[in-house]
Amino acid sequence: MTTPVTLRPRSGLLRHGDIVFAICVISIVGIMIIPLPPFLLDILLSFNIAFSLVLLLTAIYVTAPLELSVFPSLMLVVTLFRLSLNVASTRLILGQANAGEVISAFGSFVVKGNYVVGFVIFVIIVVIQYVVVVRGTQRNAEVSARFTLDAMPGKQMSIDADLNAGLISDKEAMRRRAEITREADFYGAMDGASKFVRGDAIAGIIINLVNILGGLAIGVLQQGMPLGEAVRTYTRLTIGDGLVTQVPALIVSTSAGIVVSRAAAQSNLGVDIGTQLFSGYKPLAIVGATLVVLAFVPGLPTVPFLLLGVVAGGAGYARYKTRKAAVEVKEEAPKPKEKKQEKLEDLVKVDRLELTIGYGLISMVDPAEGGDFLERIRGLRRQIAVDMGLVVPTIRIRDDVKLKPYEYEIRLKGARVAKGEVYPGQYLVIGTKDALDQIEGQQTRDPAFGLMAKWIHPREKDKVEGMGLTVVEAAVALGTHLSEVIKTHASEILSRQDVQNIIDSLRKDYPAVVEEAIPQAVSLGTIHRVMQNLLREQVPIKDI
Repeated sequence: MTTPVTLRPRSGLLRHGDIVFAICVISIVGIMIIPLPPFLLDILLSFNIAFSLVLLLTAIYVTAPLELSVFPSLMLVVTLFRLSLNVASTRLILGQANAGEVISAFGSFVVKGNYVVGFVIFVIIVVIQYVVVVRGTQRNAEVSARFTLDAMPGKQMSIDADLNAGLISDKEAMRRRAEITREADFYGAMDGASKFVRGDAIAGIIINLVNILGGLAIGVLQQGMPLGEAVRTYTRLTIGDGLVTQVPALIVSTSAGIVVSRAAAQSNLGVDIGTQLFSGYKPLAIVGATLVVLAFVPGLPTVPFLLLGVVAGGAGYARYKTRKAAVEVKEEAPKPKEKKQEKLEDLVKVDRLELTIGYGLISMVDPAEGGDFLERIRGLRRQIAVDMGLVVPTIRIRDDVKLKPYEYEIRLKGARVAKGEVYPGQYLVIGTKDALDQIEGQQTRDPAFGLMAKWIHPREKDKVEGMGLTVVEAAVALGTHLSEVIKTHASEILSRQDVQNIIDSLRKDYPAVVEEAIPQAVSLGTIHRVMQNLLREQVPIKDI
């Protein structure tokens, strides 16, 4: 059962995230319509690169795909943003032959003035994105969605089985069902979102061809530029525009591939790769030896292969030493003591008093979780001993998966004598029907006396107490029920050995009386029956 998490109130922009997101989408559409100055386009292009890196790093650190369930919608918005930047940059390239410093830097510095090389790099990036990353991501999402849908009936049956067995609560079952539905919706949405990225790659090629041809036409025919100058100017800007938009697009596509192909795990991708890929020393040692051999093959560079071979071999040796040390520590660890053979007599013993509880009541009896019911039982046994003279035997408490989450049973010598339900964290209100009708809560009966009652939320406690009604905690209700059951069945709880213990205690103070009366005047069995009859009539046996 999951533990509810209390979220802190959001502040700042997060509190109005819906408004901020709507403004961003409208602004993206506005970029396509409103001409932008070059410096503002530089800011937006830089933001595009930064945001794509944020997506990539976030995808690396997620441990399950559903941790980033907004990714499909985010891909659509990011693709629209990137296309709007293409439109804005095209307007500046064709209108002013100046698209800002970012595009100019990508067109000049990255390709080193060789426009053919720049165009080839642009085409290679588009091909990698379109043919390899996006198509693989789409296929992965399609297969995952299909398998998730096929597995839904089995998962639903598993949840229903756990719910019927009492292993999970109704809320946990609802949460798991919703998670299964979200998982299927996520992979289906990713399958569709990847098509947006494929279309973006094709649009990038078309936009660049239009920029080059349109730039040449405008430069030569309208502005009277020489053909060579027009080719240099517009080709440089177009290639820079293509690279500055397709590089972030490739990063986003890679992020999508990582998210879709990520299986649910306990740690992030980097930790899993380091743990699983480099867990053994033999692969590293073999790779190191192979690289060292290749370093001495004629024609191959010696230094790179030799350096990598030494690094791989050293890593393999270090891994070997670590594993060997772990094995030695394991061997030196003390062997566990042999478990004593369980006696068959212990298996047939029956506890005189036993309290079995559903798993939802474990927190109420477990001191580690703040439960104080064990202390209440000690006080209960002490009070019964003072009032009735009966020493209540140890009450065994255990959980039972066959019971409902908040159900309990009181058993006497293995037979159920009482049962009920209590709800930790709520309060039991006892009163008349007219009074109970005025408050909200779950209708029930007081488990101890069978009176009309209701379970209420803690926020209603002050209101109910103001009405003069009896309000008790769940632990008090259970303790009262247990106390009444013990008093009702006190005659059955009292054993002959208990009577013998009482007589032995009296012998210390009144040895002569005990020796004269038992067993000459009266037998132990007779005294036992007399005490049982007294307890059956609710008469204390303190002073015998």
